[in-house]
Amino acid sequence: MHILFIGYGKTSQRVAQYLFQQNSNQQQYQITTISRSPKTDVYANHLIQDVHDLHLDSLAPVDLVYVALTPSESSVEAYRQIYVDSVEPIVHALRSHPVQRIMVLSSTRVYGENQGERVDDESPVQPVDEQGQILRDMELKWLAAYPKQAVIIRPSGIYGQSVARLVKMAQNTSSYPKIHYSNRIHIDDLARFLAYLSTLKDVDSSYIVTNNQPLALHEIILWFQQQLDLPQLRLNSQQISGKRLYATRMQQTGFQLQHPVCFNDYIIRLQSHGQNS
Repeated sequence: MHILFIGYGKTSQRVAQYLFQQNSNQQQYQITTISRSPKTDVYANHLIQDVHDLHLDSLAPVDLVYVALTPSESSVEAYRQIYVDSVEPIVHALRSHPVQRIMVLSSTRVYGENQGERVDDESPVQPVDEQGQILRDMELKWLAAYPKQAVIIRPSGIYGQSVARLVKMAQNTSSYPKIHYSNRIHIDDLARFLAYLSTLKDVDSSYIVTNNQPLALHEIILWFQQQLDLPQLRLNSQQISGKRLYATRMQQTGFQLQHPVCFNDYIIRLQSHGQNS
């Protein structure tokens, strides 16, 4: 099986590593990656190309594609350029390849709920901001181009590499305005699930990927303040915002998380952060 990664950042690199580790006599993977900068993983063939001007005709037939692109900034223009404007050139470049499945990373930002509602894979997709709408436009373009092959992946907040931002919030937050719910997924669990999907015969057209543990952000900051022996914040109101995500389809696949509780990982990262401070 020839696997092509279009966008080869931290998540894609982990997926490729898991696939390489799965190589056996029964299933041999050939891996090619496309990115904007040089990469050195020895188990993949690395190409430097612009996703808006891809040339894939010289590649061996591609069976499986991962599209994991990241905008250079969070502006509407940057979102549109990398997510929407890239679809047509990628589809054109893949036209001669027998793609069996194409997995596209999107985001739970496409769900517009913001009053603490429960959201799962059966919830309607109704973005409320421009970036969320751009991501939805991208999803629809991929589903139109590959109605049977496209699988949309919607991760929640990806964590697992650093707690520096949360430590800074703990140090600088004396009060928090409301109860804001959000979810997390460890980057390794996300990568493992993406690799796992390549082994399934039947898949759904989209998956929320989260640890199914919605938490109020002020409680996370408070936990860090307690761990760091900092003054504890004050919650100013009982107003609720955000959304509570549940990855119902991911659970139905039988996939098992290795990082179901974020605080276990935060403890480890906090120790490392203290040693590097």
